[in-house]
Amino acid sequence: MTSRRTTAPALALALALLLLVLGGAGQARAVGYRYWSFWDLTGGKWTYATQGPSTARPSDGDVEGFRFAVSEDSRSAVQPRGEREFTSICARTPARHGMKRVALVIDPGTVADAPSGERPPSPRTACARVAPDASTAEALATVAKPLRYDTNALLCALAGYPRTGCGDPVAAGPTASTRPHASEPARHGPSVGLLAGAAAVAALGAAAVWQARRRRA
Repeated sequence: MTSRRTTAPALALALALLLLVLGGAGQARAVGYRYWSFWDLTGGKWTYATQGPSTARPSDGDVEGFRFAVSEDSRSAVQPRGEREFTSICARTPARHGMKRVALVIDPGTVADAPSGERPPSPRTACARVAPDASTAEALATVAKPLRYDTNALLCALAGYPRTGCGDPVAAGPTASTRPHASEPARHGPSVGLLAGAAAVAALGAAAVWQARRRRA
C-alpha cells in the first residue's frame, strides 16, 4: 500500500509535465500571420523574394508577384495565382527608350484569408513602365495605388487591400494557405523538440519511481 501511495504522485507529476510539453508544442504551431508575400519569377517558377519591394531593383522584362494570405513563414507561404508570362502581361504596354517594363501579378488571396469584414478583390496583372533604376515598390505605385507600409517598410496594403492591419498574427487552421509548397518535402509527425521533451519527462518519471522504491527499501 505504501508503494502505491509513494509512486502515484511521481507518476502524476510526470504526466502533468508531459501534458505541458504537448500543449506548448500545439500552441507553437497554432500561430500564422496575414500579410502580402513577395515573389520573383525565376525560370518560370515562383521563388520567395529575399528582400522587400522597397529595396528590390527588377530588370526590364522581369515578372514579380504578390500574394495576400495567412502563412506561418516563408516555407508555408502560398504563391500568386494566374497569368505569369511577361509577353502576355505587358502586351499592351509598348517598350520605350530609357524606361523598363516590369510585369506584376497581384493576388489578394481567398475569402478564408481575408480579415474579418473584408472581401478580397479579384486577382489581376499589371505592366509598370518605370525608370531603369526604379524599385519594385515604385513600379507598384504606378499601377496599384494606394499602397500602405508600416514603420519597418513591411507592405501592409496593396491597392487599398486590406483596409487595416499589417502582418497580424492569427490562428492558422489546416487551409491551403498554410500548407507547404508541393515542391517542398512533407513534414509529418512530431518535431524533434517535442520528442526530446517527452523523453525528458519520461526520464523524470522513471527517476521519481526509482527514488520511491529506494526509500521503501
